[in-house]
Amino acid sequence: MRFLLDTHTLLWALTDPRRLGSSAGAILADRSSPIVVSAVSAWEISTKQRLGKLPRADALVGAYGRHLDRLGAERLAITEEHALLAGRLDWAHRDPFDRMLAAQAMVETLTLVTGDTAFDSVPGVATRW
Repeated sequence: MRFLLDTHTLLWALTDPRRLGSSAGAILADRSSPIVVSAVSAWEISTKQRLGKLPRADALVGAYGRHLDRLGAERLAITEEHALLAGRLDWAHRDPFDRMLAAQAMVETLTLVTGDTAFDSVPGVATRW
């Protein structure tokens, strides 16, 4: 099983692991668990930093790749297939970052590691927290 980190999971894994759910913490602690981080998380973090919603994220953004390496994370690019599914998803949730993560989890058969219950209403998306 491969695990796709939601953006908040990635942020907490890097800055405050105590906030992670017990299953999320165990997944990240088990170095044999394949961890995947989407390019959409880089986009979301840098957008929120620019808007002032993540005011202390300068160091994170500046060394983003090294932080992913420290986690042993595989990078997941955004493809046309992901984008088309994210746009077509029959899901009332409007957040484009979450829609992309849901689509990527579905297309790539990844379990999404998230504490966000909004994903519970997406058929075909398995979550762990």
